Amino acid sequence: MATGGESPEPWYLALLGFAEHFRTSSPPKIRLCVHCLQAVFQFKPPPRIEARTHLQLGSVLYHHTKNTELARSHLEKAWYISQPVAQFEDVKFEAASLLSELYCQQNLVDSAKPLLRKAIQISQQTPYWHCRLLFQLAQLHTLEKDLVSACDLLGVGAEYARVVGSEYTRALFLLSKGMEVHPLLTLCGQIVENWQGNPIQKESLRVFFLVLQVTHYLDAGQVKSVKPCLKQLQQCIQTISTLHDDEILPSNPADLFHWLPKEHMCVLVYLVTVMHSMQAGYLEKAQKYTDKALMQLEKLKMLDSSPILSSFQVILLEHIIMCRLVTGHKATALQEISQICQLCQQSPRLFSNHAAQLHTLLGLYCISVNCMDNAEAQFTTALRLTTHQELWTFIVTNLASVYIREGNRHQELYSLLERINPDHNFPVSSHCLRAAAFYIRGLLSFFQGRYNEAKRFLRETLKMSNAEDLNRLTACSLVLLGHIFYVLGNHRESNNMVVPAMQLASKIPDMSVQLWSSALLKDLNKACGNTIDAHEAAQMHQNFSQQLLQDHIAACSLPEHNLISWTDGPPPGQFQAQNGPTTSLASLL
Repeated sequence: MATGGESPEPWYLALLGFAEHFRTSSPPKIRLCVHCLQAVFQFKPPPRIEARTHLQLGSVLYHHTKNTELARSHLEKAWYISQPVAQFEDVKFEAASLLSELYCQQNLVDSAKPLLRKAIQISQQTPYWHCRLLFQLAQLHTLEKDLVSACDLLGVGAEYARVVGSEYTRALFLLSKGMEVHPLLTLCGQIVENWQGNPIQKESLRVFFLVLQVTHYLDAGQVKSVKPCLKQLQQCIQTISTLHDDEILPSNPADLFHWLPKEHMCVLVYLVTVMHSMQAGYLEKAQKYTDKALMQLEKLKMLDSSPILSSFQVILLEHIIMCRLVTGHKATALQEISQICQLCQQSPRLFSNHAAQLHTLLGLYCISVNCMDNAEAQFTTALRLTTHQELWTFIVTNLASVYIREGNRHQELYSLLERINPDHNFPVSSHCLRAAAFYIRGLLSFFQGRYNEAKRFLRETLKMSNAEDLNRLTACSLVLLGHIFYVLGNHRESNNMVVPAMQLASKIPDMSVQLWSSALLKDLNKACGNTIDAHEAAQMHQNFSQQLLQDHIAACSLPEHNLISWTDGPPPGQFQAQNGPTTSLASLL
C-alpha cells in the first residue's frame, strides 16, 4: 500500500499505517483494514489520495472478501478519478487492470474489453503497463476462443517490445503467440538462447519454451519423442529453484515481467510430467508426481487466489482420475470427479472450460462400472460441449467402444467409425489417437468373428504403440491378439501374446488387462495340460476379480455415483446416498 512518493498529511500516513498493519496481521484483520481506509474519505482528500484509496479498498475487497460489488464500485471510482490526473500511471493502470479482471470474473466481458482498450491507448508512454495490458486483453480474447484477435494483440506487443529495446518481453509475447502457432517456436527458441540477461528471467523463458514444446509433442501423442525435451524441462526447473531472485531490477521498464512465479512453474512441470506418464502408461509415476503437485498447490492456494492454480488442480485431477480408472480405483476416481465439480461450482469460467472433460470422465467411469446407457449419455453431452478436435476424437473413440459392447447399435457405430477412420482423413494428427482408432477397428472385427481383419488392425496398433512407447495400447492389443489366436486354436502363438501382455499390464498396472490376461492364461494352460500353471492363473484371476468387485461395490454405493445421471447445466451440489450397486460386474468377469 505504498503512497507513491507524495508528501501527504500525517493523518493520512497514520491511517495508511494502521490499514497496512491490519492487512498484514496473521491472520489478516480485513474488516479493520477497510475501516481505516474508509476513514480517509472523512478528511476530503485531494484527487490523488482519493483515487489511490479507492484502488486500495477495491484491491483489498477483491482479494480478501466476497464483496465483489463494493470492490467494483471502488475500482470504478479509482479509474474515473485517476484518468485526468497527470503522472499517476501506477494507480490509473492498476485500477484498469484489476477492474477488468473483476468484470471478467462477473462474466461482464463486454465491459472489460473497452476498458482495457482505453487503458492500452493511453499507456503507450509507460512500457511496463502498456505491455501488461496488452497481455491481459490478449488473454481475454484467448478465453473467448477469439485466437485471431489474441494473436494480433500479441504481435502488436512483440513489435512494441522490440521498439522499446526489450528482447526479453518480445520473447514472452512471441512465446504466448506460439501457444497457438507452431512455426513461431523455432524463432522463439533462437531468441531465448541468444538473449543475455537476468539468469532467472532467462531460465523462465526456457521453461516457457520447453513447456510449449513438450505439450506440442503430447498433443501429437508422441510419448517417446518428447522424452529429451521433457528431461531438459525438468533440469531447467531444478536450475531455477537453485537461483535466488535478483534484487537488481532491469533497467528497461518493459522487462519488468515474469511469465509465472517460480512456484507456479514447478507445479506446471509436475503437471506436464503427469500428462506424459499417463499417456505412456507409467501410472505409478503419474500418481507420485500428482501427489507432489497437489501438495504444492494446497500450500500455494493458502496464500494466492490466482485462478491459474485452480486450473492446474483441475487438469491434474482429470489425469489422475483416468489413471485410477485403469488401476482399478473407481471409488477414488469418483470422489475426485466430485472434487472437480466443487471447484467448478466456485468458478463459472473454470466450468465452461472443463465441462466437456468432466462429462468425458463421467463417461469413462460409467464404462468401468458397466453403466453403458449412462456412458453414452455422458459422451453425447461431452461431444455437444467441445470444439477441441483432439478431445472430440477421444470421446468418439470411447463412444464407439460403448456401441461395440452393446452389440445392437450398428448404424450409430458405423457412422462414428467413418469419422475416425485411421486409414483415411483421420481428423487429428495425434499418433496416440490414431493408434487407438486402429485398436477400436480391431475390437469390432474380433466381435464380428472377422479374425484376419482384426489381426491386421491390431498389428497396426502394435506397430504405432511400440514406436512411441504407448504401453497401455500395447498391452490391450497383445491380449486381444492372444484371445484371437486362442479362439483359432493356435495356443503357442496365443501364449506368446498373453504372457508379455500380462507383464506389461502388471507394470502399468492395468487391472482390466490383468483380469483378461489371467483368464486367458488359465484357459491356455488348461488346454495345454499345464495343471499347476492353470491353477496359479486361476488364483490370480480370482484375486483380480475380488479386487474389482469390491471396488465396484464401493464406487456404486457412494452418493457421488448419482453424477452419472447429470447431463445438463452446472454440476449438482448435493448427492443422495445410494442403497448399493445398481449395475452388474458380470461383463467384466
